[in-house]
Amino acid sequence: MFISKTTLFAFAALAAAHGDHRQEPFAGPHKGLWYNTIPGDGGTQADSVFSGISTFGRLPYFPCLASEEEKYDIAFIGAPFDTGTSYRPGARFGPSGIRQGSRRLNLYGGYNVPLEANPFVSDLRILDCGDIPVTSYDNGWAIQQIEHGHNNLLMRKPFTNADEYGLSRAGKTLPRIITMGGDHTITLPLLRSINKAYGPVTVIHFDSHLDSWKPKVFGGSPSEVASINHGTYFYHAAMEGLLRNDTNIHAGIRTTLSGPSDYENDGYCGFEIVEAREIDTIAGIEGIIKKIRDRVGTENPVYLSIDIDTLDPAFAPGTGTPETGGWTTRELRTIVRGLDGVNLIGADIVEVSPAYDTNAELSTMAAADVLYEIMTMMVKKGPLSFPARNER
Repeated sequence: MFISKTTLFAFAALAAAHGDHRQEPFAGPHKGLWYNTIPGDGGTQADSVFSGISTFGRLPYFPCLASEEEKYDIAFIGAPFDTGTSYRPGARFGPSGIRQGSRRLNLYGGYNVPLEANPFVSDLRILDCGDIPVTSYDNGWAIQQIEHGHNNLLMRKPFTNADEYGLSRAGKTLPRIITMGGDHTITLPLLRSINKAYGPVTVIHFDSHLDSWKPKVFGGSPSEVASINHGTYFYHAAMEGLLRNDTNIHAGIRTTLSGPSDYENDGYCGFEIVEAREIDTIAGIEGIIKKIRDRVGTENPVYLSIDIDTLDPAFAPGTGTPETGGWTTRELRTIVRGLDGVNLIGADIVEVSPAYDTNAELSTMAAADVLYEIMTMMVKKGPLSFPARNER
């Protein structure tokens, strides 16, 4: 059998590398073959859009909970928790699914045409920080893990304007955290974390359900931990004083109720309601946007929580508690973009359950696209800091 000199040299190099772990890796082709310039202002990328390790929108990854070496202005974090659901579990795989659904966001450079900005090309530092480790065996402990994991990331100095006056109760400029759930229970520990930094905040809540039901509706369990689930967390948030009075709003509501008293209780928790069907009665999308903006104002710190079941199941079947009669993906993205300029201090998207999605990844792509809109608005807004306290 004939063996060429080239093959012999290759075998020899492999043997040397195997016997000496200090061996430098082979010199490969020029990096220009791997790192390609994206058309326009998109910068460079390695691998194809369908390959490589999945991070949100192919952002740089850093294990932020393991190390504080890297600073950031916006961080994506996963909260893979779904043991607070009342119907279909599976949202623990939501963070992974959303990352998969985000792979092609900057395929052509990432420029957001309606918002006239590219969140992937910015002076702000944006990282995917991985997931908060969450147990599936103890809900009380899991809720603590989420709260403290989020707060650990939130209370650090940002990459930009770290010494400028900001919106937090200590007058500090803080980074913004975008959380990928997880069922909607996670919003309670996230609000607890945010309360430590900002005090009571205004909440914009997109959902088909109120999520402010008194715990007795779900069985009246004597356990406080058992009473915290994805339908009661806003009741607990209101009782704990985490919500700013008379500025909070639900949008997209269309679920059945136990009775009219559910709406009364929701008002007691501090929310106004925009039902999904109102898109046909209050001047369409623009009417919805106006009602939300009028409610939350322009000065308040605002937290945005989005349940993927705001969308009709035709557009997002991969969710735990689907409700027909919802908005289209186009309508939701347009309404979310209508919040441009609001002081978004953080956000989450929840209830993405890939096991119920289609092979076309409709739900995970929709969730990723909504987060893309949120990220773009945060980048456009810039750091939530101000030159001096007396200028506010």
